[in-house]
Amino acid sequence: MALGGATAPLTGCDLFDRDDEPSPPDALEPLVAEALALEARHRAAATAAPTLTERLTPIADAHRAHAEELRRVIGRPAPSGPPSTAASGTPAAEPDAVVAELRRAEQQGRTNAAKACADAPPERAALLGSIAAARATHVEALA
Repeated sequence: MALGGATAPLTGCDLFDRDDEPSPPDALEPLVAEALALEARHRAAATAAPTLTERLTPIADAHRAHAEELRRVIGRPAPSGPPSTAASGTPAAEPDAVVAELRRAEQQGRTNAAKACADAPPERAALLGSIAAARATHVEALA
């Protein structure tokens, strides 16, 4: 006895049509990663040079807010948990050196955000322009 459908093609079987591949990375993903890295650097610097905490915490908070908004635009959830913090026991650092290093990082971040803004579609350009402007303000705040 022959099996009636044994020789029929596997149409209707979604085994081969499943969309298991992750969606491609969004063009804003690098800016999310950069915002989180800048946040972590500022928090670590505040730990290493406690006299800078009042100056650096608002900048770190701004980077966290930028990362959250970028993730919202991308449509990817933020990981749960508290903001990044520096490890305890970080050795004290010379505040001027810390600020100079952060300023260089902010300058690169401003350049990256401005380039992303110039390359972005109109619906994303305003957000990216705001982030670039904020990073330019951070550069000045660290001058």
